[in-house]
Amino acid sequence: MLGTRTWLCRGLLQLRASPCLASSRRGGSSRDKDRSVSVSSSVSMPAGGKGSRTNCVQSTPQKVPNRLISEKSPYLLQHAYNPVDWYPWGQEAFDKARKENKPIFLSVGYSTCHWCHMMEEESFRNEEIGRLLNEDFVSVKVDREERPDVDKVYMTFVQATSSGGGWPMSVWLTPNLQPFVGGTYFPPEDGLTRVGFRTVLLRIRDQWKQNKNALLENSQRVTTALLARSEISTGDRQLPPSAATMNSRCFQQLDEGYDEEYGGFAEAPKFPTPVILSFLFSYWLSHRLTQDGSRAQQMALHTLKMMANGGIRDHIGQGFHRYSTDRQWHVPHFEKMLYDQGQLAVAYSQAFQISGDEFYSDVAKGILLYVARNLSHRSGGFYSAEDADSPPERGMPPKEGAFYVWTIKEVQQLLPEPVLGATEPLTSGQLLMKHYGLTEAGNISPSQDPKGELQGQNVLTIRYSLELTAARFGLEVEVVRTLLNTGLEKLFQARKRRPKPHLDSKMLAAWNGLMVSGYAVTGAVLGMERLVSYATNGAKFLKRHMFDVASSRLMRTCYAGSGGTVEHSNPPCWGFLEDYAFVVRGLLDLYEASLESAWLEWALRLQDTQDRLFWDSRGGGYFCSEAELGPGLPLRLKDDQDGAEPSANSVSAHNLLRLHGFTGHKDWIDKCVCLLTAFSERMRRVPVALPEMVRALSAHQQTLKQIVICGDPQAKDTKALVQCVHSIYIPNKVLILADGDPSSFLSRQLPFLSTLRRLEDRATAYVCENQACSMPITEPSELRKLLHH
Repeated sequence: MLGTRTWLCRGLLQLRASPCLASSRRGGSSRDKDRSVSVSSSVSMPAGGKGSRTNCVQSTPQKVPNRLISEKSPYLLQHAYNPVDWYPWGQEAFDKARKENKPIFLSVGYSTCHWCHMMEEESFRNEEIGRLLNEDFVSVKVDREERPDVDKVYMTFVQATSSGGGWPMSVWLTPNLQPFVGGTYFPPEDGLTRVGFRTVLLRIRDQWKQNKNALLENSQRVTTALLARSEISTGDRQLPPSAATMNSRCFQQLDEGYDEEYGGFAEAPKFPTPVILSFLFSYWLSHRLTQDGSRAQQMALHTLKMMANGGIRDHIGQGFHRYSTDRQWHVPHFEKMLYDQGQLAVAYSQAFQISGDEFYSDVAKGILLYVARNLSHRSGGFYSAEDADSPPERGMPPKEGAFYVWTIKEVQQLLPEPVLGATEPLTSGQLLMKHYGLTEAGNISPSQDPKGELQGQNVLTIRYSLELTAARFGLEVEVVRTLLNTGLEKLFQARKRRPKPHLDSKMLAAWNGLMVSGYAVTGAVLGMERLVSYATNGAKFLKRHMFDVASSRLMRTCYAGSGGTVEHSNPPCWGFLEDYAFVVRGLLDLYEASLESAWLEWALRLQDTQDRLFWDSRGGGYFCSEAELGPGLPLRLKDDQDGAEPSANSVSAHNLLRLHGFTGHKDWIDKCVCLLTAFSERMRRVPVALPEMVRALSAHQQTLKQIVICGDPQAKDTKALVQCVHSIYIPNKVLILADGDPSSFLSRQLPFLSTLRRLEDRATAYVCENQACSMPITEPSELRKLLHH
């Protein structure tokens, strides 16, 4: 971009390797952008593994804490005893940098980030590096999950000026917050392929003293170029592009990158990307009679099955790890993120709707069981993540995956019982090891274990079907199923005695919104009211602890306090666009699952606040942050990538369509069209970067179905019709309960509901489209036929 990278590498630091040192990203196309920035551990690290730790004089953590000790973020608190004079992001740090004329060193990460731990251990605990940072820089530490706006602005810079991005993110800023050098993980000392952190600090210090004016000029030039490059607006376009064209191109791009054998859409590392699977299901529905439609369904179902069989799924404790380091979904990066669980529960529920195969519904239930057990606050909220690292035994230093991996010896000792009726001598342990692919030497390749921490260890991954394993030993399938389940339960109980991974007990509104959707959609699809009640409790938590009634604003974060209490930072961290978009989606899903209109009313109120705080009335679409939240930041951006999480603009496009379906308010349709038009160029250029938005574009151009059920919500016949709707995959619909009360919220919003009557006093369904409704239907079988048609 404008020769920036050349300038950075030659004119500023004159380093042999790129000073940006971002995670290398294979291919480097824009469709890989979000995936690559999620992969801090894909960095090859000859200079930054264990061997390099001896290159630095390590000190025991100082007893006197730095100012991060006053923060609530678990990530910031992990650095509270570093010898670095850390500041949280804020005016105090900026004023110091201006007053003392020093560059700012910005370090961004999150509490379950493996390479963030590495850099903290190797560099930020080091007394000499601490002195360098304290004397010549103002050091600022940011939790990217608390401040996604800060993270996105500077990640945009890092990606534009290097070969990728990732966390920890290391960026040097002028006192006016303009970036001039960026990278990710730095080893402490120089190695064969990487420049060490100490060297980078010394060279930036010298350049700041000798060539500061040139630095400032170039920094301004880069910022101006980034601003121009990142602008998203309607321009002189009047309408969004053709949904049929965008659908077709998005599907073709996915088809070209599909892994026929193992599923997924890349070589390695491989990420669960629910937005892609959701697009493929929608594409299948509108192309059911074509070869491409069948192909889309097969790609999505096969990917979900291979993921669920692989080691990326925790077969003992359930839930999914962050990503797979290999093509086979075998060896994961072991952290578990809340946003993956919420989205994957929906994806597996949809797979069950489409296929009828209970394999998928069992996986969805397993995900939600894990979240209820491990990531739930007693008041109904959901924690952010569990770490990849934990001590193998108490008192030992943490290792990646230690909580999750097994040796053959451990399994044999836990499961020594002989299996009766087998065609050869067999123990329960041997049966489990065969089915899940455990080996004496360990089933983790050295190439997946760059630090040598997993030698001799095994990750459970399903290698055979139950039928094949049963046939191999001459056993009944049900006998094998029972033996394996019993074995997994014993491993689960044994694992509970191991030191647990660190829990990031921060609660984020956005991710809680995704989890409310996960519970609500799965509970509705499977007809499990207990799951819907988890969604309800999650929504109640959000309203009680993360919503300011006076201003109608959401808070971004709250934290688990002692004794089950909930704490907030002071001043509070206010919500970003994704908090509103994901919570509104969760509330709309919860309304359809519970048919309690209070959730719908709150969703409308939050949407109004979102429009007031984030809508770009000049260019269309939503900014990621409030103008007031990021004073001084060089960019105010609109997220244009559906990645590990969907873009908040993509989700908002769907929300606006659904809200129009629930209320008939035309201004929301107008906003949706304006938003889709603003992102037209991005969709046309790389539709696969925005599969969720392409899906919204299709929903808009095909129009939503309003499915109205007239009846008593507690009556059996009403519930039968509602369950019929939930059992069918219909992504472009709103489900409305008309209980006959003309003063109800929905009756006031949609006057036509008063014209729809129950037939012979029975619960009655109507399917309405383009302001015309079907004939009344009272039988679930007839409704099913109409909806399938």
